[in-house]
Amino acid sequence: MNRVKYVLLICDDEKVSPSNEDLEADPVHQAWLADLDRRGGMLVGARLRPVVDATTVRVRDGETLVSDGPFAETKDFVGGFVIVECADLDEAISIAEGHPYARWGGVEIRPVWE
Repeated sequence: MNRVKYVLLICDDEKVSPSNEDLEADPVHQAWLADLDRRGGMLVGARLRPVVDATTVRVRDGETLVSDGPFAETKDFVGGFVIVECADLDEAISIAEGHPYARWGGVEIRPVWE
């Protein structure tokens, strides 16, 4: 069976974002990690530092423009990512809906070009 790789972009409202310690103590988050482990599909994942630590680079007309912070003007920002290998999009949706951040932020699913 061919499996498909998806990136789950964990979108977060940093005003309600829990600390790493909170996540380690959160039974919902731990259950989500256990489910990923059971499925055997998690390839890599990482939590990102807050947007205050971000730098955006754009090149316009040959000039490199560097600015502090993210490019998007929104309260929700990508707070982390997980790359999973799934049977299909339905399985990726099932994984995404179990993530605690789906309850106050969102989880964007994108297939990986291969």
